[in-house]
Amino acid sequence: MATGQKLMRAIRVFEFGGPEVLKLQSDVVVPVPKEHQVLIKVHACGVNPVETYIRSGTHLIKPTLPYTPGTDVAGVIEATGDEVSAFKKGDRVFSTRTISGAYAEYALAADHTVYPLPGNLDFKQGAAIGIPYFTAFRALLHSARVKAGQSVLVHGASGGKSVGEKGIDVIIEMLANVNLSNDLNLLSFGGKVIVVGSRGPIEINPRATMMKESSITGITLFASTKEEFQQFAAALQAGMEIGWLKPVVGSQYPLEKVAQAHEDIIRGSRPPGKMVLLL
Repeated sequence: MATGQKLMRAIRVFEFGGPEVLKLQSDVVVPVPKEHQVLIKVHACGVNPVETYIRSGTHLIKPTLPYTPGTDVAGVIEATGDEVSAFKKGDRVFSTRTISGAYAEYALAADHTVYPLPGNLDFKQGAAIGIPYFTAFRALLHSARVKAGQSVLVHGASGGKSVGEKGIDVIIEMLANVNLSNDLNLLSFGGKVIVVGSRGPIEINPRATMMKESSITGITLFASTKEEFQQFAAALQAGMEIGWLKPVVGSQYPLEKVAQAHEDIIRGSRPPGKMVLLL
């Protein structure tokens, strides 16, 4: 190993599989930012269900092994590349994507995927913004084009619902493999189901879409362009400053308990709020 290289703790995945493949290592080299990159000293990082699918090898995204999971970090700028002008060492920030991975003491990110973290939010809340809030914005305003007065159901679990005679205009579906068939019966005329999450296949009756002229649209946040990310960020940052965007933090785990976090996020055995790792 070259003299002078700084080392950090990080989670590394050397093979796809269950939570046990998440290995904590203490000899990972801290990356050095180039040109339009920044190095973030991570204080907290968000845990998202998609990271468990990627880790298991069942997702379409299959990173080159070994890799460090995660995208959503909050922390402080440690260093910047030569072409970075928007940030400086010491700035409080959060990210929507990383280059080197989020489950680590330091994370490398492109400067256009990093945003200022307002002083009225702590690092745990900052780590809860990325995928959840940007996906919600894309689903509601970009894909569903929700208008004032429309009804919206954010659906993440099965169960009985009373929706009235008119039905629901927009359903944001986070567990489509369980709920999609029933969703179609809940929609109003011209209603939309926006699928943001699914853990497997489901059988539906297409006739359920015909009589109501309803639609099903799948989205992924990372189909967004750089310009769309900037648009989402501007709206969300205004919400942070005004105060209506205030993430609720749920379960908190130290980095060495990441395997337990991955088990809990899939089983659903956790309190309400965003799951985060603390560093």
